[in-house]
Amino acid sequence: MPGSRTGRRPPVQRAAGRPATPGTPRDHPLRRFLTRVRKAWDRPLTAYYLIFGGSLLITVLGLVMVYSASQITALQMALPGSYFFRKQLLAAVLGAGLLLAASRMPVKLHRALAYPILAGAVFLMALVQVPGIGMSVNGNQNWISLGGSFQIQPSEIGKLALVLWGADLIARKQDKRLLTQWKHMLVPLVPVTFLLLGLIMLGGDMGTAIILTAILFGLLWLAGAPTRLFVGVLSVAAAIGGLLIKTNPNRMDRLACIGATDLGPGGTCWQAVHGIYALASGGIFGSGLGASVEKWGQLPEAHTDFIFAVTGEELGLAGTLSVLALFAALGYAGIRVAGRTEDPFVRYAAGGVTTWITAQAVINIGAVLGLLPIAGVPLPLFSYGGSALLPTMFAIGLLIAFARDEPAARAALAMRQPRFGRKRAGGFAAGRKSGRKPARTSGRTPERGSGREPGREPRRWNTMRRRASAARSSGER
Repeated sequence: MPGSRTGRRPPVQRAAGRPATPGTPRDHPLRRFLTRVRKAWDRPLTAYYLIFGGSLLITVLGLVMVYSASQITALQMALPGSYFFRKQLLAAVLGAGLLLAASRMPVKLHRALAYPILAGAVFLMALVQVPGIGMSVNGNQNWISLGGSFQIQPSEIGKLALVLWGADLIARKQDKRLLTQWKHMLVPLVPVTFLLLGLIMLGGDMGTAIILTAILFGLLWLAGAPTRLFVGVLSVAAAIGGLLIKTNPNRMDRLACIGATDLGPGGTCWQAVHGIYALASGGIFGSGLGASVEKWGQLPEAHTDFIFAVTGEELGLAGTLSVLALFAALGYAGIRVAGRTEDPFVRYAAGGVTTWITAQAVINIGAVLGLLPIAGVPLPLFSYGGSALLPTMFAIGLLIAFARDEPAARAALAMRQPRFGRKRAGGFAAGRKSGRKPARTSGRTPERGSGREPGREPRRWNTMRRRASAARSSGER
């Protein structure tokens, strides 16, 4: 054959041994990348990393933007340029301690704290209305002065109280199989929520009231409320909200400023329009950190309610999309924790916290974009304000604790061994960790149970397997 004289294979054999196409769909780089992303997304610790990393990035970026957006306001008030940044940094450090404490607390302790936090929040919110104790800020009587330049807003604690207490209440009723009756689903959850809403509305803070209402609906939805019951409560809340808006000229003006492009009569839409100006002048990558023009007295509340507008002006579309992506990742991780747990309290608490943070972010960003009326609520973990930052970071600590407490996540965390301060087993297991081959002295077979048999798995794998199976069988959290 010609192929045998030349030493070459026939063309037919070469085609059969190697595909004619440069690559198969299975080996396509994009397909391999998507497969790796999907596997990483399904890992047990994905929610834990998303919550911890996302909240950390939002807080750090918020500190940077607070420093940038608040300098002019501080100088106009004859204060040091870093005045608001230092207060926010102090609140972030305290909040980090609360986050760490909440992430290490067992679920039973979280449930035990629900009633004391609720009682303390109601007491402080009632104390706000006492003359001489409560103080008014921007027309809302929702603050208590702690002396000097420090104030506290008890309604922010009310959000955390409603999440913990509502989750514990619904979980107890689910254990007793009482949620099939509509009266047990509504009482006392709805009356207590209306009590909190009434105390908040006495001070005129409708933005916080909307967030508490969103938390209530989130808890009812997670509890499996019937559609007619859900629609009934929503209709009552919408009717009350519409009445409160129609009877207040300031709220009617805010409603009229949705999508406004001019200042309006008397400059009623000044803040909304200048927020759009800030976003429009940012472009793709912004004018540069610290180079905002609107924060020089044109944009009110540049470091609090409208810090997202300053972010868009200085960091551009890329910066605002990054913030949105971080909040989206945080919301997805919270939903994942609530959906994968078997503990009713964890499900309701995680869902309540996710509803709280997501709804507040949507209301704030929607107002800056001109899609929603200005509600006067800060951007969670991002805007200036220690009263809002501390309860929110405690709530993030709750999500971290719940994400760590999943059976698969517990097993994955238990498989990790500390690098220092732990005795290492000798022989083959230690040699595998250190990269050295095990020493063989006389060629004898190692004793059974010594941990040095080449065919045996390290002993810790059996221990982790027992832990994971025990966690799955007991269902305890």
